[in-house]
Amino acid sequence: MPPDKYTRETITWIKPWTPHLFSFRTTRSPGFRFIPGQFARLGVWREDGDPAEKKGPRWVWRAYSIASANYDEFLEFYSIVVPDGEFTTKLASLKVGDEVLVEKTNYGFLTTDRFEGGRELWLLSSGTGLAPFISILLDLAIWEQYERIVVVHSVRHADELAYRDTIEGLKDHEAFGELLAESPGKVVYLPLITREQGHWPDGRPMLAKRITTALADGSLAAEAGVPLDPATSRVMICGNPTMVDDIRKQLAAMGFAVSRRGVPGTMAVENYW
Repeated sequence: MPPDKYTRETITWIKPWTPHLFSFRTTRSPGFRFIPGQFARLGVWREDGDPAEKKGPRWVWRAYSIASANYDEFLEFYSIVVPDGEFTTKLASLKVGDEVLVEKTNYGFLTTDRFEGGRELWLLSSGTGLAPFISILLDLAIWEQYERIVVVHSVRHADELAYRDTIEGLKDHEAFGELLAESPGKVVYLPLITREQGHWPDGRPMLAKRITTALADGSLAAEAGVPLDPATSRVMICGNPTMVDDIRKQLAAMGFAVSRRGVPGTMAVENYW
């Protein structure tokens, strides 16, 4: 990629969630702009070549949804470590102070400007597909646009509930705390754990099923206490491509329609890998 197409940024913070999940922040060029929900392309340097594939030392590029707010002075990303992955194994070895490249162009259409109207915003994610929804959740304009925001995060194990503290801590946030005090039910956090039984601090069990199952049996909307109706709800989906496709089909059967360029719908999707 030509040098004028990217900026060189520095890793400033790394947060390990589990041995295979971590978040990290980089410096942010003053000229880099994005809409919450979009992704950036990152480049890491690999010294090791691969003669069998005729690959020498090189920059390797991948797309990463941005988890930070669009007003933050840094960029934050959420990553899984793919065993033997060309990009993530190198990324996971980097330390604070190391360099990554960030392409100057932003990408993606998982943004709320794909919708018209709506009272409830549903954010359905699995794994690291939560990242763009953290950025969306940190946008005050979204809070003004919707009466209720439901953040659904499906993981296999409870220790994979990254950003739980961020979401639950909004009540103490300088900007959002006052809004939640006025409207305590404004944001609903709904984790689903598929391979073990999770519990809330008061002992209540969390949903222990896939999003598709909870959607089909009605427990998703019942647990959230928020309508899931194409007349008033807008839905965004990000994560495992199979999950995304299955939910898209379920919602289509309920009357939801995917937003197309120039044609607002009631759901927007992003395959995360």
